[in-house]
Amino acid sequence: MAKPKRWDRHDILGALRRRHMTLTKLAQMNGRSPGGFRTIWTRPNRENEAIIATFLGEKVEELFPDRYPKKTSTVLSHEYNSESMSTQEAA
Repeated sequence: MAKPKRWDRHDILGALRRRHMTLTKLAQMNGRSPGGFRTIWTRPNRENEAIIATFLGEKVEELFPDRYPKKTSTVLSHEYNSESMSTQEAA
């Protein structure tokens, strides 16, 4: 069985260009800022990622596997939270 394709920046750009599309044209077609759209490689943006994935007919998770699934992080860990509660109670 073949391994699933691992997309990178060059694969995505190549697939767009084979369909005679650029990031700038894709942004303009969808009413997005071309400059902001081109930062997709360095700054995650759900809307822009979804536009690219839809155009290519792929899942967003397959094009940007390191960004999905989205992880929610907490500012404070559970240990710190319980520690701060005991400090407040002591005061």
